[in-house]
Amino acid sequence: MVNLPNDDKSCGWYSVLPTPEPAKKLLGTQKADYAIIGAGFAGLAAARRLAELKPEARIILVDAQRVAEGASGRNSGFVIDLPHKFSLEHPDPELKKKLLHLNRTAISQLQGLVEQHNIDCQWSAVGKYQGAVGERGEEHLNHFEHLMKNLGEPYHWVEKAELSSVLGTNYYSRAIFTPGSYLMQPAALVQGMGNNLPENVELFEESPITDIQKLNGNWVLTSNKGTVITSKLLLGTSIFTREFGYLKNRLLPVMTFASWTRPLTDEEMKIYKGDLNWGLTPADHAGTTLRMTADRRILIRNTYKHVPKYGKSISDETRQWVQTDHRKAFLARYPELSGVPLTHTWGGVYAISRNFTNFFGELEDGVYASACDNGVGAAWGTISGTLLADLMVGADSQDLRDIQYVTDMPSLNPPEPFLGLGVKFRINLAKWQSRSEL
Repeated sequence: MVNLPNDDKSCGWYSVLPTPEPAKKLLGTQKADYAIIGAGFAGLAAARRLAELKPEARIILVDAQRVAEGASGRNSGFVIDLPHKFSLEHPDPELKKKLLHLNRTAISQLQGLVEQHNIDCQWSAVGKYQGAVGERGEEHLNHFEHLMKNLGEPYHWVEKAELSSVLGTNYYSRAIFTPGSYLMQPAALVQGMGNNLPENVELFEESPITDIQKLNGNWVLTSNKGTVITSKLLLGTSIFTREFGYLKNRLLPVMTFASWTRPLTDEEMKIYKGDLNWGLTPADHAGTTLRMTADRRILIRNTYKHVPKYGKSISDETRQWVQTDHRKAFLARYPELSGVPLTHTWGGVYAISRNFTNFFGELEDGVYASACDNGVGAAWGTISGTLLADLMVGADSQDLRDIQYVTDMPSLNPPEPFLGLGVKFRINLAKWQSRSEL
C-alpha cells in the first residue's frame, strides 16, 4: 500500500495562481524511453536535462497532484546559495565549496528559465538576512560569522536601526546579510517550468503511481487508469521514495508550516514603513522565518511536525493551532497591524536524514533517485535532478563528480515507536530552547 501525498488545499502560493488548464491524466498503456515520477524541482530539472541530452527520446513525467501543489510549491520562497546550516559546519572545506558551486549553478539555471520563458514568479536577486531576536540568536550569529569567514564568502552586519527600517519592525536585535540568495514565488516558478517543458516531455498530472514492478526487463509503473513501461526510471519523489521500498528506514518525514496575510493596503503600508521583497531566516535553527513578498504579503514560518503519514498526519484542528501560533508571532512583530488577518496556513512535507546527507545515485538496475533535500529543496532539487539525468545517460562532468563527492547514504533510523518518540522529543526540545527567538 503506497501512502500518497495528501496536502492541504490552503497553500497561499498556489491559491493566487491563475486556474490551470485541466490536467492531462495517465490513461492506458504508455511506453517511454525514460520515465520520471514527481514533478517538483528535481523531476522537472531531470526531464528538461534528459530532453536536452536525448532529443529523440520519449520522456514521461508523472505526478500524483497538479504541478506546484506539492512540496516544491510550498516552501518559503528562498533559493539559497550557501550550504545549509548543518553543512556549513562540516569539517571538509572542499565539500562546502562544492556545495556552494552546485547551488549557484542551480540558481543560474533557474534564472535562465525564468528569463527564457518569461515566468512571472517574483524572481529577484536581493540576498537574505539571518536575524537574531536576543542573546541566544546573537550567539548563533557570531558562530555564523565564523563559518562565513572560513568559507571566504561576503557578508555584513546589519544593526537594529537599519534592520528595523527594512523589516518594518524593531523586534530583531541584529542580522547578518548575505548577498547570494534569491527570492521567488515558488508555486508560480514551478508551475511556469511545468508549462514550458521541451516537446519530447509528456506531463501527466493527477495520476498517482501506486505500484512499481520489474517485468521482462522493463519497469512497469501502475496508476489507477494507466500504465507506463520503461527501461529507465527516475524518482524525483524525495520523502515518498520510501513508499516504493527504497531508502525505507533512512528518511524522516517532517512538515513545516507557514501562514501569510492578504496584501497590505496603502494605509497599512504607511503603518508598516518597511521595504518590500525581503526574506529573513532565523539565526537559531528552530526560530522564525519571515518574509515580505513583492505583492505586500507578510509570511511567517516557524512550526515543525513529524508526519509519518504525511498530510494524513495533520488534522484541521492542528492547522488551526498552528495558525494561532503564527498569529502570536505576527503580532509580536507587527502589533500595529493587528487588523490584518492571516488568510492562509499550509504545510509542506520534506525529507531529512539523521546524518544530514542527501542520497543521489542508482538504487538498483535502471532506477535512479535524488532524495532527502534536508529542507533546502529549490536549489538542491534543481541541480540534483539535472545531474541525475547526466548519470542516467552516462554524461560525465565535473559537476557530476562534485555532487557524488558531497552526497552519501542517509543513515539508518531506529525502529518505531522509538523513532517517532525521538523525533517528537527533538522537535519539542528545539522549540523550547528557541522560544526566545520565536
